[in-house]
Amino acid sequence: MPVYNKLVRDLIPQVIEAEGKTCSIRVLDSSEHLKEIKEKMQEEAIEFKESASQKEAIEELADILELVHAAIHMYGVSYEQLEQIRTQKKRQRGGFSKGIYLVEVKE
Repeated sequence: MPVYNKLVRDLIPQVIEAEGKTCSIRVLDSSEHLKEIKEKMQEEAIEFKESASQKEAIEELADILELVHAAIHMYGVSYEQLEQIRTQKKRQRGGFSKGIYLVEVKE
């Protein structure tokens, strides 16, 4: 039996059981949960980086967005508050849509 030891989506145990398999799970406490959200975010970012098609990339972005929702919930922040911070940072420093690539800065 494979050992995973990683955060999975909430309905994965039911999906596994629907396939006629069994699994063991445990519910993480809040500090472990946040740590595993961060680990999973890194895993999904790597999968996004390595995605070979647009469809795969969009699915990985959806996973990342789901993790963002979980993380802000853990911090007690609403999506609207997060969006407000994002837009404030964009006004002050810009976004990433122009593809500007900084090569070097000379003193």
